[in-house]
Amino acid sequence: QVGLMESGGGSVLAGGSLKLFCTASGYTYSMAWFRQAPGKEREGVAVQNSDGSSTYADSVKGRFRLSRDLVYKTLSLQMNSLEPDDTAMYYCAAGTYGGLDEEYFDYWGQGTQVTVSS
Repeated sequence: QVGLMESGGGSVLAGGSLKLFCTASGYTYSMAWFRQAPGKEREGVAVQNSDGSSTYADSVKGRFRLSRDLVYKTLSLQMNSLEPDDTAMYYCAAGTYGGLDEEYFDYWGQGTQVTVSS
């Protein structure tokens, strides 16, 4: 069983930055961030691949950066140049390697809210 806890969300003006953290209890393979905006489906944001590289959604490429600390079992997401469209509940997920798709992830955190105002 894997437990995930997110932190680091908040409110920021457009163009600002936030860093999200996810701490895992238990052994994890692939970890990722997803987000869900009001009235929209949940979408993948960034995932760590089996070779250590990361895959990003087109909408966040060049602005967001994923990093993982295996010792402290922490996955972080540095978010720069934030836009109002980035406003969403952000969820940490853990599962098997396969890509940025919900079907590969069995464990989910409770989410942390990110609000970007113009």
